[in-house]
Amino acid sequence: MQINRAIIRRIALGAVVTLLPATMFDAAAQEKGRADMSFFVTSVGSGKGGDLGGLAGADRQCQMLGQSAGAGAKTWRAYLSTQAANGQPAVNARDRIGNGPWQNAMGVVIARSLADLHDGNNNLGRYTALNEKGGMVNGRGDQPNTHDILTGSRHDGTAFPPGEDMTCGNWTRGAAEGGAYLGHHDRAGLDDTIPARSWNSSHRSRGGCSVEALRSSGGGGLMYCFAAN
Repeated sequence: MQINRAIIRRIALGAVVTLLPATMFDAAAQEKGRADMSFFVTSVGSGKGGDLGGLAGADRQCQMLGQSAGAGAKTWRAYLSTQAANGQPAVNARDRIGNGPWQNAMGVVIARSLADLHDGNNNLGRYTALNEKGGMVNGRGDQPNTHDILTGSRHDGTAFPPGEDMTCGNWTRGAAEGGAYLGHHDRAGLDDTIPARSWNSSHRSRGGCSVEALRSSGGGGLMYCFAAN
């Protein structure tokens, strides 16, 4: 009986030793994937709805979250457009994010260039538009649904003309006033039309720019972040 117990102990120890390198490899692979990450959806919003502190505040949040995931050496930019106002020109989201390629926290390439990103050749969807931790973002059918992503952009990544507010006052409004144009990270909507399936330009928010207004149409005030270098 003692011999059998000794044999069992050796077998169990061997199993642990055999499994340990694989576990260490998985952890190392995940860490490397996050260091190489150049795209993510923010895991949290600003807490102020569409008030992100302007483009500078949005960029700071992207940088902070990228750094928290081990990819802080990159220059992170929020995929957001602004509209011309108060003598200031419009800013196009597509002009802020570099030239690609971009990959998520798991090393999956989501687009190789600006052209691919905006011309329908991207790999963005429910299972690839991950947050900075490598986790999936709630989509249509989940509770709560947070598939509405702030962009303020048209399909080609450019800004809307002056007039109706599409950017929550250029990302400074967080109450009932104004509205923001949104994309669907999961490429799913009420129907199968191009806007419903658009990752960056699906529809305008309802009821303003507050946390509650964004939540009512299926959003959490989340953004896309891209490494510009």
